[in-house]
Amino acid sequence: MTDTIDIARPRHGMGFYPFVAMMAALMATNALAIDAMLPALPQMGETLGIAEPNDRQWIVTSYLLGFGVAQIIYGTLSDRFGRRPVLLTGLSIYVVASVFAAFSGSFEIMMAARVLQGVGAAATRVLAVSIVRDCYSGRDMARVMSLALIVFLAVPILAPSIGQAILWVAPWRWIFGVLTAFGAVVMLWTAMRLPETLHEEDRTPIKLASIVSAFRTVLTSRIGVGYMLAMTFVLGGLFGFINSAQQVFVDVFRAPEWFTTIFALIAACMAVASLLNSRIVGRLGMRRVSHGALLGYIALTSLHAVLALAGKESLWLFAIMQGGTMFCFGLLAPNFGAMAMDPLGHVAGTASSVQGFITTVGGALLGFYVGQHFNGTVVPLTLGFSLCGLMALAVVLVVEKGQLFHPAPGRS
Repeated sequence: MTDTIDIARPRHGMGFYPFVAMMAALMATNALAIDAMLPALPQMGETLGIAEPNDRQWIVTSYLLGFGVAQIIYGTLSDRFGRRPVLLTGLSIYVVASVFAAFSGSFEIMMAARVLQGVGAAATRVLAVSIVRDCYSGRDMARVMSLALIVFLAVPILAPSIGQAILWVAPWRWIFGVLTAFGAVVMLWTAMRLPETLHEEDRTPIKLASIVSAFRTVLTSRIGVGYMLAMTFVLGGLFGFINSAQQVFVDVFRAPEWFTTIFALIAACMAVASLLNSRIVGRLGMRRVSHGALLGYIALTSLHAVLALAGKESLWLFAIMQGGTMFCFGLLAPNFGAMAMDPLGHVAGTASSVQGFITTVGGALLGFYVGQHFNGTVVPLTLGFSLCGLMALAVVLVVEKGQLFHPAPGRS
């Protein structure tokens, strides 16, 4: 426990675990806005006049695109004005957009509200990572992110069930009422408890030359860019699953009643992996854990694709294979993110923005491409997972000069 106490109050002035809980809550605003929608997509499609089932995926993808694109500005703003005011502004946008989404009367208005909701939520992603990087680095940062992800990943476990529970007693619009309330609570908590974590001397004026310099620093970091791109490919598989999940359970397995339960079990595998990562990363190192998890991810998704192509798919085989895949994702994601950020602490805000923008937009577009190929089977999804994993491995091999599990010579 000594090491926990030693790193408990660097800049945030809070206890270690309250700080982790707050970062998790900030990240959860995003997960809740994605996963609570999934059981309601058919009803939303019917109300909003969405004729094609695959077009319902825009309700998820439009949010992700707003979430991804907006991240490019939040880092620069937070490096100049501080983390706290920019974060509170983003949370305010999220709350207002959730209200607009609740009252949407057409597909177009819903898309605009979802994009705006994503724009607001983007601040929570960028600022949570930047605030953690303000306070921690290296393996300590990976540990904090892993612990935050445990709480954060409880949201994907519970969110579809929350959405389904709301549908049992109220129309789908009340899902956005819950998002409004949650965002407002997190905003008030942040306003009352979180101090500014960016020191005055670390603030960067908004000047074209300094912005270009910061972007150049981020985009010329071999480690930063490499693990950012690897994370993009891995997220592509995840977003493809999220886009297609409701259709898979309804159209492939004819088992909509199992959707929330199995989705929760799959998400729980990620949470367990993140907990495991927080316990082993300090001893084994980020590369050993994440590279091993990536190889496991590729092996599982490739086997799943082969079984799907052979017509051997079943509901419980799908659940087991997806659970294993998400377990691997839970081991590699926090470490890829920490390794991408680690060499960029002096431009953490800009780095978090650029990396968030590229990974989210790139992953959303890849996931949408996979989702749009849904054809009543799980073959497109499983092939998408496998190919995304292989592309991520190719990037990692280039970054590490062919050497997995340990840093390439000359790297820490």
